[in-house]
Amino acid sequence: MTPLLLVAVGVVVFGAGIAVVRSFGQPGRIGRILAATRPVPIETAIAMAGSPDARYVRVDGRIDSDEEFEDAAHRPLVLRLSRLELRRGERWEAVETKREAVPFTVGAGLAVIDVDGEALDEGLVVLPREAIGTAADVADRMPAGTSLELLVRYRIRQVSSVEHAAVLGLPVVGEDGRTRITAGRGRPLILTTLETDEAMRLLGGGRRWRSALAAALLAIGGIVSALGIGWTVLAAVTGAALAASPTPTAAVGDPRSPGEGPGLVGDPLLAVAVVVIVGLATVLVTVAWARLRGPRRRT
Repeated sequence: MTPLLLVAVGVVVFGAGIAVVRSFGQPGRIGRILAATRPVPIETAIAMAGSPDARYVRVDGRIDSDEEFEDAAHRPLVLRLSRLELRRGERWEAVETKREAVPFTVGAGLAVIDVDGEALDEGLVVLPREAIGTAADVADRMPAGTSLELLVRYRIRQVSSVEHAAVLGLPVVGEDGRTRITAGRGRPLILTTLETDEAMRLLGGGRRWRSALAAALLAIGGIVSALGIGWTVLAAVTGAALAASPTPTAAVGDPRSPGEGPGLVGDPLLAVAVVVIVGLATVLVTVAWARLRGPRRRT
């Protein structure tokens, strides 16, 4: 097995890991952004607003508004998204969407920044309230020709003014001179009232086995590629050293291989097989552990 073939195997495995990551779709992208964006103080976000150097940031604080409205349980809300969705194949298709929102801010101490609630949709990561039935239950709200046997769900996601939240977006200065955080730099506005690990589980939809598979493939691909590159560099350096010698030099490598020239000691293919086996074992153990534990219960 040549080092270039080893690198190729690593690249293929790494590519498979990327494909699994991309299979999560938009929720997966939001999860990656949430995990990768570090928080900054609200004062820092306000200071960079309107600057060419303004970047996509995360701020944390308490939600507040002067115009909140109540839900059926008399909770003070600043945003509520209600959506009726129809199941088509493997996807939920929105049939009807209702947005109720008032201007609100997120603040910490004396620092406060407006949140562009109109830009929130897929980036709103909160525990949803939902009911599932069939199209026959809401036939008058279904598009013409819809099979009444299809599954439908009604989901409500809302944000209360008594909650703390993490908001990820681009700080900008509006026409009214106020600083707000909104979508930008090719990324959506994200707001979550959950801890990061809880938000990631929600975005993953309970598919922890797929997350474990993606992580293992990426790790194995990276390790195998690194082994191949290291082998290539070592062979190149060894070959250059032998070629540069002005006097005959004893053969370097493993002379115990009959009928073969000098080479590296050991079996590289066996090493790769061990790496792959260890990686797959890690995946199986992780998946088994995740299924045995089941979903965590909040206390």
